[in-house]
Amino acid sequence: MDVRLDNPIYQLIGETADRMGVQAFAVGGVVRDYFLQRPCTDIDIVCLGSGIDLALEVAHAIRPDKQVHVFRNFGTASFNYRNDDTVWQIEMVGARKESYRRDSRKPIVENGTLEDDQNRRDFTINAMAVGLNANNFGQLIDPFGGIRDLDQGIIRTPLDPIVTFSDDPLRMLRAIRFASQLNFTIAPNTFEAIKANTSRMSIVSQERIATELDKILLSPKPSVGLKLLYNSGLMQVILPEIAQLKGVESVDGRAHKDNFYHTLTVVDHVAEKSNDLWLRWAALLHDVGKPATKRYDEHLGWTFHGHEVRGAKMVPRIFRRLKLPMDAKMRYVQKLVQLHLRPIVLAEECVTDSAVRRLLFDASDDVDDLMTLCEADITSKDEAKVRRFLANFQLVRTKLVELEERDRIRNFQPPVGGEDIMTTFGIGPCREIGIIKDAIKDAILDGVIPNDREAAWQMMLDEAKKLGLKPVETDKQQ
Repeated sequence: MDVRLDNPIYQLIGETADRMGVQAFAVGGVVRDYFLQRPCTDIDIVCLGSGIDLALEVAHAIRPDKQVHVFRNFGTASFNYRNDDTVWQIEMVGARKESYRRDSRKPIVENGTLEDDQNRRDFTINAMAVGLNANNFGQLIDPFGGIRDLDQGIIRTPLDPIVTFSDDPLRMLRAIRFASQLNFTIAPNTFEAIKANTSRMSIVSQERIATELDKILLSPKPSVGLKLLYNSGLMQVILPEIAQLKGVESVDGRAHKDNFYHTLTVVDHVAEKSNDLWLRWAALLHDVGKPATKRYDEHLGWTFHGHEVRGAKMVPRIFRRLKLPMDAKMRYVQKLVQLHLRPIVLAEECVTDSAVRRLLFDASDDVDDLMTLCEADITSKDEAKVRRFLANFQLVRTKLVELEERDRIRNFQPPVGGEDIMTTFGIGPCREIGIIKDAIKDAILDGVIPNDREAAWQMMLDEAKKLGLKPVETDKQQ
């Protein structure tokens, strides 16, 4: 089978390789995605020789001063190539043969043949190569039936999966990630090998684990990968807080829903609405506090009171363990987990202006994402209940827009600040300042006074009087 290589970079690589007397091949993801008709801008090249030398020669042929990034410790080199407003990342390496130590996923590398290089690949669909030299340009080299597995939608390893996963356990997460991204099935013996090697994840860095989790969450339907993680046992190792959501308890014939499958449904619902990775993380973690707060009440049945608060406290610990960013992204996820019940309460009760103002104030710029999460959280099989909630959520959204336009609550700062209070009453930092500021904030949020300086200044004077404070100048003007 021949592959049509339209990108001129392939011709240039082949001509350069011929001139240098080496064989060169396009390998891995770029070949796989060619047959899947998926866009791919990362091109991996393997040559039977020095990948660094080949990269330097090809880059020089493109432009004599072209920059090449060389990594001699790994025997690789890379550069960017632009054509028709698209930029490709080209990486070249010599064919390698790998062996592994039990305590590390970093291989011992030797020079090898193309066959050796294909043997070390993780999956058959990533082990295909395409010749680039004049004598084999466009020729597919597929020793493990990668095309067949692409056609059948199967993830399998080229060699014994037990050895493949024991050598590099990260490949287990990659198998699940590809199955999730492509909606493929993992071959039975390959999946059994994953289940047998879950303990080997201990040698994989948390950063690499998090990268694969991110890619699973960014899949078109993340639940595909999340179910595979649980069923393989990997979820219990790398994200036990989510695994603990699984299961149903029953007392006197009263059972709660399975919060694991509920969470997967919520993540899928969010994925239908948004490509934002951190909103998907918030969906995954929104009920993470439920196992710790689960109680049975003979009158109320199963309750999870305070699970949003407990969950919000767990978010930093989970992010820190997985080496996820401990910055505004973590705080965003934490905020959504903590607030995810608020719109639901509004939808169940009378939607008051005061409650909506407070939601706007607390959620600020993230209120739209919070509403998306809350709408996704309605997973009842009672269609009438779902319709009622969604209709009420629409009412909440309408009020959010109306009140924001009128009262400018989102990200608002009280019109009178601490400096104003200290200057007016000639005092330093003290608890009275906080009391006055909170009173002004609450009055604005409750609609008692408008969100403007004149009204806030008068309230400052009134509240200060109650506290026995007098202006330094009795005729002080705002």
